[in-house]
Amino acid sequence: MALWRRSAQSVRPVGPADRDAALELCLRDPVGSVLAAVQVERLGQPGPSGTQLLGVFGEDDPRPAALCWAGANLVPVALYDELLVELAEHLHRRSRRCSSIVGPADMVLPLWDELSTSWSLPREVRADQPSLVIDHEPAVAPDPAVRLARRDETMLVLPASVAMFTEEVGYDPTVMGGSYGARVAELVATGRTYLRLEDLGDGPQVVFKADVGALAIGVAQVQGVWVHPELRGRGMAGAGMAAVVADVRARLAPTVSLYVNDYNAPALGAYRRVGFRQVGTYATVLF
Repeated sequence: MALWRRSAQSVRPVGPADRDAALELCLRDPVGSVLAAVQVERLGQPGPSGTQLLGVFGEDDPRPAALCWAGANLVPVALYDELLVELAEHLHRRSRRCSSIVGPADMVLPLWDELSTSWSLPREVRADQPSLVIDHEPAVAPDPAVRLARRDETMLVLPASVAMFTEEVGYDPTVMGGSYGARVAELVATGRTYLRLEDLGDGPQVVFKADVGALAIGVAQVQGVWVHPELRGRGMAGAGMAAVVADVRARLAPTVSLYVNDYNAPALGAYRRVGFRQVGTYATVLF
């Protein structure tokens, strides 16, 4: 039930002058805030058209008390109680522009409860997505065949990425234009896509893939983990993720995180064997 009431808060975009205060908010929960922290670290740099990092400000406080990245996804940080209500009132006044709301469940679900009175119905609400981390060496042996993808392998990575997205989200992301392919190419080019190649009869194919989809404040969030359907159930995900964890911790960040649907028992089992532990719960509202 929506909690309509006025408060002494205001909502406005944050800028470079707010960067330190915004980072302080993210550092209260680095794993839960990493998606938004990527945008905080980029404050002052050109960003995609139509996107904003919103701050909720108190009446007499120049520092933001809460944040929300408003881009392709809506990602809240430190958004509770009257702060959440004030942001929801701000968002009610404009049409929905995001394809999902994602982040810690104790913010995402109440925010969606507020917005549901005027926004369109979602395709799905995933209310229980364990948020896992590992900050030590993996507990299983890394797969030595898992490595960083090369730029000239981008077109091998793309079909695996599309298959992963379609299986996970429910539609082919390339039907929306070239932005998905550009994102795949960007991750490969910046050394954030891992793969294992095998010849399954028609030349080399990606049989394991994982991306570092978000990297900020000492946390690397792994996304897009995928194993070829013909090779599932053979332990490839665990050994592959062990290789990813070892390299990410050596090159990019000391803490590796991910979130996974609670009903995906095989993936949860693989991640826990590697040494991931649950530190929270994410939720995603998909439109």
